[in-house]
Amino acid sequence: MMAIECEGDFVKVNNKLYPCTVSVAMDLVGGKWKVVMLYHLKDGPKRYSALRKELPGVTERTLSLQLKQLEEDGLILRQVFGEKPPIKVVYSLTDFGRSFTPVLDAILGWGNQIAAEKGEFVTAKNPGNF
Repeated sequence: MMAIECEGDFVKVNNKLYPCTVSVAMDLVGGKWKVVMLYHLKDGPKRYSALRKELPGVTERTLSLQLKQLEEDGLILRQVFGEKPPIKVVYSLTDFGRSFTPVLDAILGWGNQIAAEKGEFVTAKNPGNF
């Protein structure tokens, strides 16, 4: 029996063609920051400013762009409170985003294992220079 990822020549999701199901998943969460953003939202909603503080190595542009992509792909919800400045913007995981939690837990476990076996935790004097 063939694995599900190989049942056709392509997988079509949201009018995009992918060579396999791994490609679908990586399109949604791939890159340096998306999984980290999802990790920081897994325990509950956060304001933009809180996410910014928790991700000191990310630029404002990248944070905004990838939050927008995660929202467009249905992984996170962006809620705006208030009509005139200062407005409050809160991000949270959708049900679809929460379905990624077991994968986040596995990535976290693997990362912890790598850090324990091959790395060390250090404190950066200037966290912007990773």
